[in-house]
Formats: sequence, C-alpha cells, structure tokens
Amino acid sequence: MPFKCIGLLKLNELMRNTSILISLFLLSVMNTATLFSQEYPLGIFENHLDIGEVENKGSVSYNDEFQEYLIEGSGENMWFANDQFHYLWKSIQGDFILRAKVKFVGEGLDPHRKIGWMVRNSFNTDSPHVNASLHGDGLLSLQFRRTKGAETEEVNAGNEMVDIIQLERKGNTFIMGVAKMGEPLRKVEIADIDLKNELFVGLYVCSHDPKVTEKAIFRDVRIIKPFNEENDRYENYLGSNMEVLDVESGQRKLLFSSSHSIQAPNWTLDGKSLIYNSNGYLYAYGFKDQKISMINTGFAIRNNNDHVLSFDGKQLAISHHDDNDNGDSAIYVLPVEGDSIPKKITASGLGASYLHGWSTNAKELLFTGNRNGQYDVYSVAIDSGTETQLTNTPGLDDGPEYSPDGKYIYFNSNRTGTMQIWRMKPDGSEQEQLTFDELNDWFPHISPDGKWMVFLSFGTDVASGDHPFYKHVYLRMMPVNGGEPKIISYVYGGQGTINVPSWSPDSKRIAFVSNTQY
Repeated sequence: MPFKCIGLLKLNELMRNTSILISLFLLSVMNTATLFSQEYPLGIFENHLDIGEVENKGSVSYNDEFQEYLIEGSGENMWFANDQFHYLWKSIQGDFILRAKVKFVGEGLDPHRKIGWMVRNSFNTDSPHVNASLHGDGLLSLQFRRTKGAETEEVNAGNEMVDIIQLERKGNTFIMGVAKMGEPLRKVEIADIDLKNELFVGLYVCSHDPKVTEKAIFRDVRIIKPFNEENDRYENYLGSNMEVLDVESGQRKLLFSSSHSIQAPNWTLDGKSLIYNSNGYLYAYGFKDQKISMINTGFAIRNNNDHVLSFDGKQLAISHHDDNDNGDSAIYVLPVEGDSIPKKITASGLGASYLHGWSTNAKELLFTGNRNGQYDVYSVAIDSGTETQLTNTPGLDDGPEYSPDGKYIYFNSNRTGTMQIWRMKPDGSEQEQLTFDELNDWFPHISPDGKWMVFLSFGTDVASGDHPFYKHVYLRMMPVNGGEPKIISYVYGGQGTINVPSWSPDSKRIAFVSNTQY
C-alpha cells in the first residue's frame, strides 16, 4: 500500500550510489552487534546499590547467554516517607517505556515483598518517585511520592500474580501495564506527577522484612525511548533491535541493535542467516560470526520490506520502487545470493505491487496489488507475468502467503470492519475468516511444519487499514485452522516488525524487529 516505506524513498535517493554511507552503516551495525556479544556485568544498566540503610546488602548478577538479571534485595519497606530496597538502575531523559518479564524466586517470607520498575529523582530514601510493583501476595499497584518527603500513594492495579510489568512515561503521566503471559496488558495510570526530565530508572527488590533477603529474576528487559508523536513516522525513524523469540519457552534474545531503521527479517533455509532490509538495501546477518554483509541486488536499491525467499531457499523475490513505474513498488526475482540482474515480474503501468509470498512450486508469486482503485490479493506467473485476481472487496486485502503444503493462502482483510486473518484456496475460492476479536491483525506467517500461524496485532488506537511504525503491538500465535490467539511477545514496533515470513526452518523460533530511539 502507499504507506509501505514510502517515507524511505527520499532517503534512498540520497543513498543511491553513495558507497561511503553504505560502508558507515555496515560498520555501525557490526560494531553494535559485536558489543552485544560481549559480556556486560550489568547488561543494559549502569550500576546498582542499596537505597536506605538496609540490614542485608543486595546484589545483582547478569546472565549474558539468557539476557536475564537475578536481583537480591532486602529493605524494610517502600512506603510512607522513606524507602529501602536494592536498585539496578540507569539514567534516562524524557519519555520512556520500561518492560520486563518478572518472577519471584522461592515462596518468600512476607506477603508484602515487592519487585518491579522504579523511577525516581534521586537515590535519597525520600525522593519523589513512581514505581510499578508486584507484591508477594499478588497485589499490583502503581505507587508514587509526589514531592520529597511526602507520603507514598498508590493506584490499585488488581490482585493476581502476573508475568509482565510495564511502566510508561508520557510527560507527567505514568502508565502501568500488567499481564499474565499470553494475555493483553491491563493498564492503570496517574497524571500530574512532576518528576524531573532526567530520572534514574531501573528494577528493584524489596523484602519488606529487613532481616531477610528476597530474590527475583527479570527477563526480556527492555528500556525503550518511544517515538515523538509530533513527528512524521515516515520521515523520522527510530533505531531498531533485531530479536529472536523461542516460541516454546517465550525467551527473547536481542541479536544486535542499530540506530538505522532495519526491518522484516527472513530466516534462510539453512538456518545460518537472517535477511533484512534497511534504507532501500538488503543485508544478511550471520548467526555464527555475528557479521553483517550487504546483498548485491544490482540496480534494485529502493527495496521496501516485502522480500521473500522461495520454499526451496534458492530464490529471493523483492519489491523495488521502480522509476519506470513512477516510483511504485514492482516485483523482481533473483538468486538468494544476489550478484545478478533482478528479473522483473510485474508489468509496468498497472499500479503498485507489494510482494508477500511464493507458491510452493516456485512458479507463482503472491502480492497485494493496487488495481482499479483498490488493493486486492493477486498471483502472478513468474514465466509469463500473467496476473490472476484472487480477492475483490471494497476493503483492504493484504499479506498473502501460501501454507507449506500449498493447500491454502492466508491473508489479512478488513472487509468486516477490523483487520482480521483469513484464508482461501489457491484459486481464491472458499474465503473464510479465522480471527474475530477487536485487535487489528496483519501478516499471517505459517510455520514450516504447517502447524502454527504467527501474526502481528495492533490495538484499537490504529485504523484497521494502517500498520504504522512505533506502536505497542503483540506477536500472536494460533493453530493454522483457527482457534484462540495467544500473545507470545509484547513489542514496541509495527511496520517492519514481522512483514515477511520469519520462522526458523525448524519451526521453533521467530525473528522480528523492535524499535527504540538510539
């Protein structure tokens, strides 16, 4: 559609034939990837300390392999006008989103022991602060001290043991989100909390019993600098994280980060690399050496995030914005290694064509095409360029992808009001809806073993026909024949997160992109 990466075109024009910028990009990303492969004693944090005169000193250990933190802390309380706890922190300015998967270690001795996120002006025990806390008895509360030395107040957020705790700042408003893994976030908020622009933010453990030490594990810890809503999402880009999710365990691992906008990872059939796009070019990330190389796509240097590998892993189809088509997206095919002249598949002058899938026999491609004033799903024969229209509705049909057995084409459509997942036979017949809730679902991707489907879900704050950058989104999974979708990851992303098939060949992992300002 017109909103797919069009904002990148101006930048692509500047980058055309500019090898220095390409080299700088590769250098910056490779350096960042190397940094993340090294062992950091405190991961993404700066330091840790005990707040207040605790009887038992706390500690922090970081497991680099699993990117998780074990925090031990004591402390009498975090209430009234004085706090005592152990704090793993870093400094940050402006708005932010803090998210982590949290878990107490052991049964604990006091039902009022607490863990969670803490943001505060200073390390003083009576500092103004906001914290999102999970108590040992399951009490959830958004707690805050408005001024130095004031009494602590709270907003109750429920009473159940949860897995996910999120704390978001929007100016003087603070929003706490909580969820059991697999369920949507529930939120409470407070406004008019006048903390400093520059804060200490971090994770904490408070035992509530000063004589004992409690432990907690924090996984999938993310400190996100969100998009400034006053800017244009297609002109001003945030940085990116390339991540991998183990579907069974739910563990996320950050592979590398970049200040550039990177998007849409494909997993190669041999399992050795990820292919992704950035600034009109395609790149490959190698798992073994953690190095990044550019894929030579010849004249096609205005590629968007619709690149797909054939089922046999030998060919790569791309969507390139072609000058011969007034800058519209057109579809090309080349060997997966690149280094050849791309073959154009869609004809000129028909309208924009956004690639999404291969047929299992590698003879046809599936795409979303702007034809006759609306976007529908089409197939196109690679040898002849003959197009076949498969859907025809006044709404938007997008994201078509074949199942590995070739029996179905899965796609998303907002023909019933919200964007939902559908499927149909390869000839376009027997179109049936598979998801039915209020979320807007995009880009169904079928696991190589043909059992599961993963897709991207936007909330009700996004129009059904849009899939923008930089929103709170869910990665959800369900059986290919339908059922109750389950959230498998909570992500700040959207456009470019999972536009293309990104399952590992063994159907155990998903690659995706999240975003933050660097």
